[in-house]
Amino acid sequence: MRRLELSDMDASARLHRAAFDAALPWLAGLHTPDEDRWFYRERVFRDCELWGAFSGDDLAGLIALRAGWIDQLYVGPGAQGRGVGSALLDVAKLGSDRLQLWTFQRNIAARRFYERRGFLLVEETDGAHNEEREPDALYCWARL
Repeated sequence: MRRLELSDMDASARLHRAAFDAALPWLAGLHTPDEDRWFYRERVFRDCELWGAFSGDDLAGLIALRAGWIDQLYVGPGAQGRGVGSALLDVAKLGSDRLQLWTFQRNIAARRFYERRGFLLVEETDGAHNEEREPDALYCWARL
């Protein structure tokens, strides 16, 4: 595990797309690879601290953090169930007393993952305020 740098942007964008499309196939293809790279270069790497978990030289998972928020947490489809997501969450928890994140309501696997790691559901919305127009759920974790 290590802090990601802008040189990791392409791998981060590819991992994001692979994990997103596998978890949310009804939203697959929402963005082009060029749009994904732009998003990581101009938004995620600019605004967040990113950490990556690796399997050899390959990026297996990433987490993007900013001021008490988890903006992105993705684990590649082939690396799921191996503790990668938990290890990334541990990095986030070490640096914060409280974390919040959004996930889609239909992403049952993600919701179970967060709930098993101490995140509590705070709010559900109809998705009117996210780009995908997909009902989402706000979760919060706080150090006891």
